[in-house]
Amino acid sequence: MRLRVLGCSGGIGGSLRTTSFVLDHDVLLDCGTGVGDLNIEDLREIDHVFLTHSHLDHVTSLPFLVDTVGWMRERPVTVHALPETIEVLRQHLFNWKLWPDFAQIPDAANPWMRYEPVALGQPVDLGGGRTITPLPANHVVPAVGYHLDSGRASLVFTGDTTVNDALWPCVNAIDNLRYVIIETAFRNREHELARASKHLSPNMLAAELEKLSRPAEIYITHLKPGEYEVIMEEIQACAGRFNPQMLLTFQQFEF
Repeated sequence: MRLRVLGCSGGIGGSLRTTSFVLDHDVLLDCGTGVGDLNIEDLREIDHVFLTHSHLDHVTSLPFLVDTVGWMRERPVTVHALPETIEVLRQHLFNWKLWPDFAQIPDAANPWMRYEPVALGQPVDLGGGRTITPLPANHVVPAVGYHLDSGRASLVFTGDTTVNDALWPCVNAIDNLRYVIIETAFRNREHELARASKHLSPNMLAAELEKLSRPAEIYITHLKPGEYEVIMEEIQACAGRFNPQMLLTFQQFEF
């Protein structure tokens, strides 16, 4: 598998893009503003979109993706998400008021987009030895992370989450774990905001990483614009022994 970072910021501005990754050539992991940097041919190749949750910074490019290339494709784009996330998309996004319902266009029998519910711990087989398995997340809306397994090695993406005891037994059971991408949205002085919005601060991240019993390379995502440097400095001060690195746009992982 090859995972390329299209966006990993907690906001926009200049070159900043919100959460989105492309896996190989045919899968998106979340669908934030970074998807807009793909060219038309790349967009046309996307068969699957795996969403962690329904927040706008993770789904904002989905309507434009389907609208742009749906008519060019022979089969619908499959959106994999929790049932609760799918219901939010149906009610509040693809509702004919904010955007057309592409699960009904050009008709219900031949849509440009289809939904496929996911469940915790249930792998989705993408073929070629590739599987994606939903992992527990703890956020203000129903959410998941994902375990990406090539058969040779694995990458875990936590999605948006706060303190999450349910996650780490799942991660520690991955024999071929190589990478963990985990969020830290706020600096330590914003601990209460992080707690209320169910994100992580550096001190909270350090406590979470203590629950990881396997060696892995750690990358930090979803940092708030304007606070990258101070957040990473605080992370190094309290979690430096894990050597966390800041995730970068266009960074690639092969596993």
